[in-house]
Amino acid sequence: MAGITRLVHAFYARARVDWLLGPVFEAAVEDWDEHLDTLVRFWASVLLRAGSYRGNPMSAHRPLGLDDQHFARWLALWDRTAREVLPREQARHVFETAERIGRSLRIGLEIDPLRRLRRAGDTDCDHRRGGA
Repeated sequence: MAGITRLVHAFYARARVDWLLGPVFEAAVEDWDEHLDTLVRFWASVLLRAGSYRGNPMSAHRPLGLDDQHFARWLALWDRTAREVLPREQARHVFETAERIGRSLRIGLEIDPLRRLRRAGDTDCDHRRGGA
């Protein structure tokens, strides 16, 4: 749990001053202490199955006006921070988990680029032609 707390606090210290992510967080978060506590509970629940988080990440992110660039930047900064504050194997696990969460959020928020291509009827997708 101490590693998750270090990771969350280090990441959000960076994200708050990031050129792309900072304005989103500053507009959305009123109480940073409370927000950080919530995020530590979220990641502990996801990574350690702690069951300490009660919330709806999809509804929390829906009004923020995010796009795929925000998620790419979040993931890159998250990965860099994880590799700096956690042992290598833990950092890799945290990154892979964040990739899955980000993909789910992008799909749920309808900003996933691959899903947009599929909806647009992109005929270059192999699965539409029965390809492997």
